[in-house]
Amino acid sequence: MFGGVIVSQYAPVNKLQNSVVDAAHKSSVAQWRLLALLVAAVFINYIDRSNLSVSAEQITKELSLSPSQMGMLLSGFFYTYAVCQLLSGWLIDRFEVHVVFGVGFLIWSLATAATGFVGGFYSLMGFRLLLGFGESVAYPAFSKIIASDYAESQRGTANSLIDAGSKLGPALGTLVGGLVVAQYGWRFLFQVLGFGALLWLPCWMMWAPRKHKDEVSTVKANVYTPSMWRLLQVRSVWGTFFGLFALNYTWYFMITWFPSYLIKARHFSTERMAVLGSIPFLMIGVAAVLAGWWADRLISQGGSPTKVRKGFIAGGLLMNTLMLPASMAASDTVSLGLFFLACFALGFTTGNHWAITQTMAGPAAAGKWTGMQNAFGNLAGVVAPLLTGVIVEQTGSFFYAFVTVAIVVVLGAASYAFVIEDIKPIEWGPQEHVGS
Repeated sequence: MFGGVIVSQYAPVNKLQNSVVDAAHKSSVAQWRLLALLVAAVFINYIDRSNLSVSAEQITKELSLSPSQMGMLLSGFFYTYAVCQLLSGWLIDRFEVHVVFGVGFLIWSLATAATGFVGGFYSLMGFRLLLGFGESVAYPAFSKIIASDYAESQRGTANSLIDAGSKLGPALGTLVGGLVVAQYGWRFLFQVLGFGALLWLPCWMMWAPRKHKDEVSTVKANVYTPSMWRLLQVRSVWGTFFGLFALNYTWYFMITWFPSYLIKARHFSTERMAVLGSIPFLMIGVAAVLAGWWADRLISQGGSPTKVRKGFIAGGLLMNTLMLPASMAASDTVSLGLFFLACFALGFTTGNHWAITQTMAGPAAAGKWTGMQNAFGNLAGVVAPLLTGVIVEQTGSFFYAFVTVAIVVVLGAASYAFVIEDIKPIEWGPQEHVGS
């Protein structure tokens, strides 16, 4: 799959892309090794952001927290994570990506470890905010690296494996983390996760992609990169904003409310919910890998990236509306079957949507575009849980919550299909000099 000279099927559209095409000779081993590091990083990333949920009951009792305080802690991560995407995207386009990502990884790992030593609400909230700040570098860095080091026909596979890591993180984190908390306590969990993750850093510093100083100087002297304001003037940028918001809306709905739905509406036991409720997330990960590989294969055989990527994403989002009839089915078997199918379809979107941004932005703007897109898209992490809670409280039912999910994903499919233009590198004009 990986190896050889990495070139886009499109002609280079600016000097930075020319530089990348000329220099991009990577062996299959090097590409897979780099991808393995990125998958491991996102796996750790998602464990660290979800470990508070696993430990919530013990933390609440030990620190004498109210339900509202725990709610603030659970949402606190997203405050800095969403806002700091803008700063992270700018930093990654401005400086060497391996340094920015490495520093961010160090910050979020130390924030996780330090959480194991807190004494109250305010210190715990402070480290959750610091965690969001550190983790905000991840996806802009992923996009920058994949846009620079992987060809169009490789990006679906690369993105899908990263996405699978993000799904396995919460799944295994919940299972193993719950056992660790039960046996050794919540403080031990945070300390082991935080300090243990630091073992990743030496590998990153050895094998991360980097440019020589003379190459960096040449690029800065000759390449123009778009400003954030310039990006906001591009129609396709807004298409990816609303598309990711829709995708994240259904994802965060599933993470935050699906377990409660199974217990309250389907009357599952906690044990049955834990087993059957984890299957949809695993199916998303499996489908993401399959869809990324399949889309890459179609493109490598001459398929249009526009038709292939948009087809997978729009089709997957539309099929995700099966969650609505799933919620209405009288039979638990039929309901779960439809939920599994809906989540499998959602995986077809997650394996392809970042490839669109990376191709259109190119190395010149991948960091900024991804940071802005992820900032906007992660607002769904605030809206979906809150709006669902209000709907359930006001109606006493999950029905209209599922209706809302269906409406949002249909609008998201329309955004990917009709707002985003042809998927090819955008030729950025000399609006902003890299060295300025």
